Amino acid sequence: FFLLQVLNEKKLQEVDSLWKEFETPEKANKIVKLKHFEKFQDTTEALAASTALVEGKLSKNLKKILKKIVAKDAHEQLAVADAKLGGVIKDKLNLSCIHSPMVTELMRGIRSQIEGLITGLPSREMAAMCLGLAHSLSRYKLKFSPDKVDTMIIQAISLLDDLDKELNNYIMRCREWYGWHFPELGKIITDNLMYCKCVRKVGDRSNFASSDVSDILPEEIEEEVKAAAEISMGTEVSEEDINNIIHLCDQVIEISEYRTQLYDYLKNRMMAIAPNLTVMVGELVGARLIAHAGSLLNLAKHPASTVQLLGAEKALFRALKTKRDTPKFGLIYHASLVGQTNTKNKGKISRMLAAKTALTVRYDALGEDTSAEMGAENRLKVETRLRLLEERGIRRISGTGKALARTDKYQNKSEVKIFDPSGDSTLPAVSKKRKIQEVEEQDTEVAVKAKKFKAEMKEETTVEDHEPVKKKKKKKDKEKQAEEEEVLSEEPPTSPTVEVRQNCTTTPSLMGMDSLQNIQTTFICLQNTEKKKKKKKKMKDEDED
Repeated sequence: FFLLQVLNEKKLQEVDSLWKEFETPEKANKIVKLKHFEKFQDTTEALAASTALVEGKLSKNLKKILKKIVAKDAHEQLAVADAKLGGVIKDKLNLSCIHSPMVTELMRGIRSQIEGLITGLPSREMAAMCLGLAHSLSRYKLKFSPDKVDTMIIQAISLLDDLDKELNNYIMRCREWYGWHFPELGKIITDNLMYCKCVRKVGDRSNFASSDVSDILPEEIEEEVKAAAEISMGTEVSEEDINNIIHLCDQVIEISEYRTQLYDYLKNRMMAIAPNLTVMVGELVGARLIAHAGSLLNLAKHPASTVQLLGAEKALFRALKTKRDTPKFGLIYHASLVGQTNTKNKGKISRMLAAKTALTVRYDALGEDTSAEMGAENRLKVETRLRLLEERGIRRISGTGKALARTDKYQNKSEVKIFDPSGDSTLPAVSKKRKIQEVEEQDTEVAVKAKKFKAEMKEETTVEDHEPVKKKKKKKDKEKQAEEEEVLSEEPPTSPTVEVRQNCTTTPSLMGMDSLQNIQTTFICLQNTEKKKKKKKKMKDEDED
């Protein structure tokens, strides 16, 4: 420990330019001055003092030094880089402490010129002492204590998996072996442990009628077993065979009891070493992740994407090789949170769970706190996310909820739009103007069709009214009609049609009318002229007769 006294406090007020005062040892000696120095006896003492400072505690040596200062300079203020340590000093020694940005800049300048401020310490020895203290301090921070050894977890979970495999083989062998003697028992009793206990207690199926297995089986199943034993179709076996089967049942019961004991041991060990990981994914999944990574520290070094796919390496590399979809989960699939979700959301929940699991593992491996509060908070976040995803699916199916915001990709469409002035008009919609040529063509076509229609009607009327008339008169009439059609085809339409056409093209009142009305008016005018001509011809014919 060494204590420095500030000589010029005015220069400390300029925080931004304070580094310039520590560019050289000469400048530094003008601002601060060595007042007290006390060395450590060995590295262990230095380590104890440094760890106490890191944790914000007051060591014994530092307390003695500060008491001397209080006795001499009680009115002076002590500049402290750690606010927590300053509070402890103020409470225990009643010494005023300062913690501000100015103090941090001052501490940085002192560290840069520490060799010039403290005389008699070579730079090599100083570097060697700093290196040794840094190594010992890092070992202390990581806390490689026997309580945090994760090798026991790796061995316990491996043994638990092996016991599950062996138990499965033993139980299947026992059911098949005793099934030759009493095949109906396997269908009645589905629980494996109850099956083995029942076989061990009774033995031969003929003993079921006289034996009491109420401590193993419920009453209904016991009556069903006794009824089935009387009419069983199994083969008879010797006592030696029954003894071997009972010995196998003893092995199954012992192994299952040891498995429950081992599971309790693993559960307690996981809560001691990785409490947050245990709360997040459970004891078995957490232990398998640690075993797969090799240690808790190795698992803490993995990113969240690797934690998500731990245990699915073969499927991942096969998918990359064949250019197919990569897997979405590995060992984390067996976590309870992933099992609760539907198939559609398993990938999303496993990704989020892997991210939170990576945080909890790092907190357990490198953190100093042993509580499981962080794991509980992260698990609650994942559960709320899972609930939101499920509610979104229900809303979409039912259609009663509000419309969700669409998250489509934004595409900028630059379209030039022109203002349409027709929207401002309050007048009714008017058809477009037609050209004069189009109107004339339509008028001529209508006139020709009208002439043909009238000629046909005239022929029918003349045949009905004048049947006794001579053939010469008919010929004259036909010749006159042919001449009139030629005149009509050569000459423009009569005056009424011309007037109507001019009105259609010039007057503003008729410009908004439809073309159909124009055609109707021209047709009516033609009919009037034809009627007048017919009357004149009839008068002539009557005069001639």
